[in-house]
Amino acid sequence: MPYEFFVGTDEVGRGCLAGPVVSCAVLFTDLSLLSEFKDSKTLSEKKREALFEELSLKLLFSVGIATVEEIDTINILQASLLSMKRAVQALELEKKELKKSTKKILLLDGNQVVPGLLGYVQAPVIKGDQKVSLISAASVIAKVYRDRLMKSLAVDFPNYGFEVHKGYATELHRSLIERNGPSRFHRLSFKGVKEYVL
Repeated sequence: MPYEFFVGTDEVGRGCLAGPVVSCAVLFTDLSLLSEFKDSKTLSEKKREALFEELSLKLLFSVGIATVEEIDTINILQASLLSMKRAVQALELEKKELKKSTKKILLLDGNQVVPGLLGYVQAPVIKGDQKVSLISAASVIAKVYRDRLMKSLAVDFPNYGFEVHKGYATELHRSLIERNGPSRFHRLSFKGVKEYVL
């Protein structure tokens, strides 16, 4: 069956100790627009920011978030899949034809499918953020979006260095959690945080 719509999705922030997990869903338009995009983890922050600006002008995409509370309640895997579902559903609101179509495929990074997302053929791709340009583009957008979000949290929570480590489990971040205790943006179910909950 030929597909009318190709959507790529990826998440970032699964391994973090703080902050939400963020996913992006990107609608395929023209593969030539994606030729230089790679997995966000292999790019410098400056390069990701530049690519984000370029993608914002050329591609239709949406972002989905699962909160720290959701991560602690349903676990990080389920929260990641929930954020992907929200990203795709937000994209459908932007592109009405996508929601109505019966010929659409969702390309996902990893080995899971998104539960409860109806109407899509779902195609998980192991290391998809390195192999599939559409997923790579989603990875870059999600990473920049999340990094910006974590930098904004640093303004109100300056004792945690969010602007530096973006919530990842760095030595600096671990030491600041130990010194200050967790904030309301820390994942209380995660090792490295739960030990310091009073």
